[in-house]
Amino acid sequence: MVLHSMTGFASGQGGEGALAWIWDIRSVNAKGLDVRVRVPDWLEGLENEIKKRATKSLGRGNVTIGLRLSRADDGKGELQINAAAMTAALAAIQQTQAAATEAGLDLAPVRATDILQIRGVLEQVSQEAKTEDLVTQLLSEFDSLLADFINMRSNEGAALEVVLSAQLERIESLSQEAAQRAAARDPLIKEALRANLARVLDQSDGADPDRVAQELAMIAVKADVTEELDRLKAHVAAARKLLGQGGLVGRKLDFLMQEFNREANTLCSKAQNAALTEVGLELKTVIDQMREQVQNIE
Repeated sequence: MVLHSMTGFASGQGGEGALAWIWDIRSVNAKGLDVRVRVPDWLEGLENEIKKRATKSLGRGNVTIGLRLSRADDGKGELQINAAAMTAALAAIQQTQAAATEAGLDLAPVRATDILQIRGVLEQVSQEAKTEDLVTQLLSEFDSLLADFINMRSNEGAALEVVLSAQLERIESLSQEAAQRAAARDPLIKEALRANLARVLDQSDGADPDRVAQELAMIAVKADVTEELDRLKAHVAAARKLLGQGGLVGRKLDFLMQEFNREANTLCSKAQNAALTEVGLELKTVIDQMREQVQNIE
């Protein structure tokens, strides 16, 4: 499976007879899935079906789906001949002509326009009366539009994967550099602790050397960053696994970024060394940048 971005856009247009329409789907980041559909109210059943199909196909994001229709005529509908009314009108005309002939009267020829002007022969059929067929056509178009939309989010997801993979490589590289600087720092810390221990013992009467040494050892333990570096390494591996897995991994990646940030903060607080602090701050910067990108993952 591939990654999908939560941001995306797709549009389309179509028409049938006097009707023309424009589709658009757009989405932005969200904690969950929120689908909002805006279609004309007279298209019965369209809104619910669109929302159902979109919800089934999408995992996360604030998604807005819009459909705008316009009509090329006066909005009253199409003209259509009422066959029953026309048959009745022709029969009435024949009866009238027969009665006039029997009475010795000559009538003017009947024109087609005369027949069409008879009430009920020519009627307007509103477009709403054909909504069932129209809704079917619109849903078919929506399926294609939704596929384009998902494809765009997939392309965005592929681009995000490249960025996130590069950031993970940078985090891994900085973690290795932090380990090297921590190793170079350790002798300096030990030497400083020995000096501090000697200073305390020289200036203190009756101080218990073992107790002082124990306190200084605890300080040394608190300065150890091995666990933080190990967890950073594990987080990098977990993040790579999620990227390779694809699908709906945005929430898991977001949680993992919190763990990344926690380890970087602890590393900085334990550093007690300018060189190690520098690497820790750079780690925090890259992690923050990565977390911003992760917010876009479905």
